[in-house]
Amino acid sequence: MSEEKETALTEDTAGEQFKSGIRDVVPVALGYFAVAFALGIAMRNAGIGPLAGFIISFLNMASAGEYAGTTMIAAHATLIETALMVFAANARYLLMSTAFSQKFDEKTEMIHRWIVGFVLTDELFALAIRRKGPLQPWYYYGMMFLAMPGWAFGTMLGIQFGNVMPDRIVSALSVALFAMFLAVIIPPCRENRTIRAVVLFSFALSFLSTLIPGLKGLPEGVRMITLTIVIAAIAAGLRPVREEEL
Repeated sequence: MSEEKETALTEDTAGEQFKSGIRDVVPVALGYFAVAFALGIAMRNAGIGPLAGFIISFLNMASAGEYAGTTMIAAHATLIETALMVFAANARYLLMSTAFSQKFDEKTEMIHRWIVGFVLTDELFALAIRRKGPLQPWYYYGMMFLAMPGWAFGTMLGIQFGNVMPDRIVSALSVALFAMFLAVIIPPCRENRTIRAVVLFSFALSFLSTLIPGLKGLPEGVRMITLTIVIAAIAAGLRPVREEEL
């Protein structure tokens, strides 16, 4: 195969991966827009303007972290207090990025890993990790193409127009992303007994952690990362993933 044909094939493959990412992320992007709209209302109440809210959401893409930061801003907390709160809320991404890095082909350049890591979210992680074989960065770029503006514009419009929305609609928007996330994880649970068992065990243990004295007092982010480590260690020990299953 000539060099020109190889280059064309690579471009076609990258383009198909990009379009596939756009197609798969549409429901997630719509969910992001809805939840970000509710986030925008919280930002408005904290005194954050539409442009500032757009920039914050475009550069962060972290719902729990942004809610935590917005709450701290509204409470006039110090920068150190705000940074610690946001770190606790986003601590789970340390584990997610470590696991996600193994999904890429070994030859994937570091610049692609950095860009993908910049927009690593729970929902995009779930969509990407369920794909068979090594992950191509262009697939993730396709998801970013819709997810990032969906989140940022949702925040900006929530700041600008959120106060004119009925309270019931705002409340419904705030839980839309959770329903969408269930739609992402249910299909793999139906196909794989191990995943189904781990998910159900995670639900149960997460609920119990809100009752156990030693855990319920921990910040939510710290509690989440602790449970993730414990559950992942148990699952890896009982049912390790073979190379051909990746």
